Amino acid sequence: MPLTFKRLDGTVTEVSSEALQAFKAAFRGTLVSPQDAGYDEMRQVWNAMIDRRPALIARCSGTVDVVRAVEFARQHRLANSVRGGGHNIAGLAVCEGGLMIDLSLLRGVWVDPVARTCRAQAGCTLADVDRETQWHGLAAVLGFVSATGIAGLTVGGGFGYLTRRHGWTCDTLVSMEVVTAEGRVVRASAEENADLFWALRGGSGNFGIVTSFEYRLFEAGPAVLGGAIAWRADDSRAVLEALRSFAAGTPRELTSVAVLRIAPPAPWLPKEVHGQPICAVFVCHTGDEAEGQALLAPLRAVGRPVADIVTRRPYTQMQSLLDATQPKGRRYYWKSHYLPGLDGKVVDLAIEHAARLKSPHSAILMFQIGGALNELPAAHSPAGNRDAAFVLNIAASWERPEDDEANVRWARECFEATRPCSTGGTYVNFLTAEEGRERIEAAYGAQNLRRLAELKRRFDPDNLFAHTKGVLG
Repeated sequence: MPLTFKRLDGTVTEVSSEALQAFKAAFRGTLVSPQDAGYDEMRQVWNAMIDRRPALIARCSGTVDVVRAVEFARQHRLANSVRGGGHNIAGLAVCEGGLMIDLSLLRGVWVDPVARTCRAQAGCTLADVDRETQWHGLAAVLGFVSATGIAGLTVGGGFGYLTRRHGWTCDTLVSMEVVTAEGRVVRASAEENADLFWALRGGSGNFGIVTSFEYRLFEAGPAVLGGAIAWRADDSRAVLEALRSFAAGTPRELTSVAVLRIAPPAPWLPKEVHGQPICAVFVCHTGDEAEGQALLAPLRAVGRPVADIVTRRPYTQMQSLLDATQPKGRRYYWKSHYLPGLDGKVVDLAIEHAARLKSPHSAILMFQIGGALNELPAAHSPAGNRDAAFVLNIAASWERPEDDEANVRWARECFEATRPCSTGGTYVNFLTAEEGRERIEAAYGAQNLRRLAELKRRFDPDNLFAHTKGVLG
């Protein structure tokens, strides 16, 4: 039977049964329409705020399937989206009424321990890559939550516990396999299709569909010194002020993440603080253990910690310590800034707004990222923001739709209050769907955005890949 699709221009079109059968015959994976079993599960992503219904889901089994899906979308001028891990806050993986090109079955990882590189397919999560690379005592520069997809993370920049040492995730790319808007399969690297390579290192998914990534790997693990220290909220100011000097003076082997939130009923926290406001600092040290313990001593001496689970643990376990804070199926709304540091003003504002949390699942997080990324020029990649030392993430999270307004308002108020403390930049992967050109420019910088627009007209003049609204063209 024919299907009705939304087109790129917002109109609707009916694709005939014959055209759908021809697509199916050329496609080795599975095509799933709304009446098929499993459709609702396949269209759901991590953020329950996203409730869109694609007209068709193309579950790709390999690169050629991606080519066929792109050809089908181009032929019929269909709105489309690309799903990797499905963890994006704005839900870019799912389009309303269009073709959802699902890469989540592409999970292969191949490690070259001699060259210290790995190639990972675009459906991989961080956990998939870490599992294979850690077998060799190596790691890619990836994020903080193991269920995150590598594809969205990487084409949006990417940062994690190894960023202080090695830069943005996209700074560590060697090459990518890309399906272009024309349906060609090309290799993008510093030597081949260099402009496309530049655009996809932080420019989001607006230039082609990356089907695999080749990363440089670095020594880390298989065990690291890591975990968290927690205090009651009364100690928050002392902890964050100590963290400011602590973070400025520690080597790049040590990364910290400060969190202000309500204590969850986690087994590592004493029962008497469950449901109470706390301040926690997650730390990961990838150097000598004795040196790491010595570095942590001043932080441990602040106030009266209620819990300390910093110990030698597998790097893969460190990579999943924050997973429980972001389960699939909750409602999420984020706002973010890059910070030049943790000055007294931003500390005061973070404490003030943490006291106004509307949900026990929400948090204010400050990710330390300063180091290697600051040593490259702003134009090195679209990710830019080479003046950033921290990422401030205002992470609203709640359960019920009727609480949407209060939680979104809290996040926006905290965002506006802390705006004067920022570098003026923001992380593109933390942008929500309503963000306009001002925030897009803040993510890339005016010069990088102009170059991206020029490359968009070159690589995708018909705007087949319109993943980040209002960015380009």
